[in-house]
Amino acid sequence: MEKEAMIALLQQNYAQLIEQVSQLNDRALLHAPSEKWNALQQVDHLIKSVAPVNMAFGLPAFILSWRFGLANRPSRTYDALVDRYHIKLQAGGRASGPFVPPPVIAATEKEKLLQQLDKLTSQLVRRTNKYKEFALDKYILPHPLLGMITLREMIYFTAYHASHHGKSIQHGLISLA
Repeated sequence: MEKEAMIALLQQNYAQLIEQVSQLNDRALLHAPSEKWNALQQVDHLIKSVAPVNMAFGLPAFILSWRFGLANRPSRTYDALVDRYHIKLQAGGRASGPFVPPPVIAATEKEKLLQQLDKLTSQLVRRTNKYKEFALDKYILPHPLLGMITLREMIYFTAYHASHHGKSIQHGLISLA
């Protein structure tokens, strides 16, 4: 997937998730199926996931190469990256440490969280746009479940991540009905 399509997918998936959550009432926002996060916790998790990616994309490329090295393989396709993520989840992979949302988030935090997520993703889009196509396949970043992945793969993951959590929110609402 070329950069423009990748960026469009990133924008579309986060806009859809933000719209989805913005339409939820307080009861739906705070409903969490057993052993799952509620909608606001899902948004908080996405903020905590996008923030370090956004920060890394703002660093000079030489810092990325110095800190993490360079890719030693071609970037995976979007579908291959998503498949790999699903395999890791099926093997028990879960968010941990700084990516886990707090146990309680007040419904009054909805607008603030959605604005923060929108701001982060808009900034990530601008930063991604500054990279040349070849650089997206040259530089790498660490992912907690997927290991070292290229910048292109990180944007693939980040775009998919919003869709994944949007589906989780929707699935959680089914148990509310």
